[in-house]
Amino acid sequence: MSNPASVTTGAAQDLREINTSAGPLRYYDVGDGPVLLFLHGSGPGVTGWRNFRGVLPTFAEHFRCLILEFPGFGVSDDWGGHPMITAQGAVIPFLDALEVDRVDIVGNSMGGGVGINTAITAPERVRRLVTIGGIGTTIFSPGPSEGIRLLQEFTEDPTRQRLVDWLRSMVYDQSLVTEELIEERWTLATDPETLESARRMYGKAAFAGMMTAMAASDLPMPWARMHKVSVPTLLTWGRDDRVSPLDMALIPMRTIPNAEFHVFPNCGHWAMIEAKAAFESVVGEFLQRDA
Repeated sequence: MSNPASVTTGAAQDLREINTSAGPLRYYDVGDGPVLLFLHGSGPGVTGWRNFRGVLPTFAEHFRCLILEFPGFGVSDDWGGHPMITAQGAVIPFLDALEVDRVDIVGNSMGGGVGINTAITAPERVRRLVTIGGIGTTIFSPGPSEGIRLLQEFTEDPTRQRLVDWLRSMVYDQSLVTEELIEERWTLATDPETLESARRMYGKAAFAGMMTAMAASDLPMPWARMHKVSVPTLLTWGRDDRVSPLDMALIPMRTIPNAEFHVFPNCGHWAMIEAKAAFESVVGEFLQRDA
């Protein structure tokens, strides 16, 4: 195991790097107490820091908060392959390298899927799990969703306007799509390596190929395994999510044995940002209940 090293960035907290059995990973480490691991979603210019920096001060009052930057999304090095698949194999090596035995997990969208997979394959490592949209499968809504289609269009032809269109699909309150946010996302999303990684996930041919491969595989679809999640789980969702429509929550809500479900009104895909105060209250109570 390598000792964590600080990496210079412009962020308010130091970005650190650690070597793991699977490869190097970068992360933030803030606060003291039981360990709470934050796992970010996918999309152009995404980072764990941008997903969770707003709620970090509140949770760091009670937890040691680790924000993991998945490989291939522009912060941690690209490990090759499909970034959404390599993300699945990053959590346990990361925890092992930090000598952390057990964590609570908060996962946004793709990060929620990684959290569910971790809870199924290594239940002894997860105490409680919180997901934010993005899991399950649509029952009534057509697919791919509006937000995914806009993401594909940006990936195929990365213009500033296409990025703005996609960002606006992520939120209910359009005023949240500020020039600062657009510039932040544009800078990282158009980095050649990050863009190439995004095309492996959301290019139209790549996306269609992944769907075909999953349908042809003998392995069960991810949503068909959710009955195997044994840890207490809180599913959170924005009622107005245009990336992961609300009906996606029906199968996880019904099949995860110890699942609770909370819907935030007037809220899109980023519940931790758009419903910040309510999210902190609901999730904080869940994580600290019967502590």
